[in-house]
Parts: sequence; structure tokens; C-alpha cells
Amino acid sequence: MAEGELKESARRVLTALEAFGLDVRVREFPASTRSAEDAAAAIGCSVAQIAKSLIFRAEQSNTPVLVLASGANRVDERAVGRLLGEAIVRAKPDFVREVTGFAIGGVPPVGHRRKPATLIDRDLMALEEIWAAAGTPNAVFALTPEALRRITDGTVADIRQA
Repeated sequence: MAEGELKESARRVLTALEAFGLDVRVREFPASTRSAEDAAAAIGCSVAQIAKSLIFRAEQSNTPVLVLASGANRVDERAVGRLLGEAIVRAKPDFVREVTGFAIGGVPPVGHRRKPATLIDRDLMALEEIWAAAGTPNAVFALTPEALRRITDGTVADIRQA
């Protein structure tokens, strides 16, 4: 799909990615890529290659927290809280839209209204190529794990639930 045909949210993500010097192609699918399983099926990659963007809220400071986790993993929320120095809670949809500018299911790793504290699942770093949401529940883009770390300024950590 040509850039001019992208939905407005996906165009915003593409603009943010280009500002980081990435030459990527945002792909939009007719079917939802909202879940890691749906995205992997649409793309033709493994579920582990999907970088899930999960937004939490730091309980005391109200700071947005972005956890980029492998689609094959569940996040250990206590481990995330220990890394941040305060407990986290799942963010409500209104909070997600307010701090990111995107709806749950399409939250990208960049282009947020408020810069979140960002943690990246160490398991993603072992892969050659990963896929992340691009602003809508149907849009994704590919990048390397190192590029993800660079554009998010995220901290790579062991956040997989045992």
C-alpha cells in the first residue's frame, strides 16, 4: 500500500520512523493484526517475531510504561515493577489513547504523545527481524531488534514470565 493510502495513524507512525532515519514500509492488512497470533498469521512470521506493545501505568507516578514483548511471551509485571522501582498496573483504554495517541491493538513503539519509560523483552534481541504495530489494529512494520532499541531508547531486560 502506498504511503498516501495509509490511514492517518499509520502515516503518523511512518513519519516518526522516518525521523529516526529508518527506511521502512508500513503494511496494512484487511484482517486485524491486533493480537500477536493474528499478526504472525497475516505476515507469515513466527509469533515470537511480533513485538507486542503493552502500555502500563506506574501506580504512584502515573508514568506511562511501554513494554515491548515477544509475542510468544507473557510479561512478568512484578519484574517490570522492580526494574522501574514502583508497581505497575494495566493501563485503561482512555489512558492508553491519552498518552500514546493510539488505540489499544495498534500502539506502535514510537510516535507517542508522552514519551513512556520503555522496556524491551531480551528475547526479541535474539531475532534477525521483528514486527511491530504501526498505529492501527491492521498495520505493522518490520525492523531489527537493535533499531527498535535505538528508536525507543528502551532498556533491554528479562521481563518474560517464567
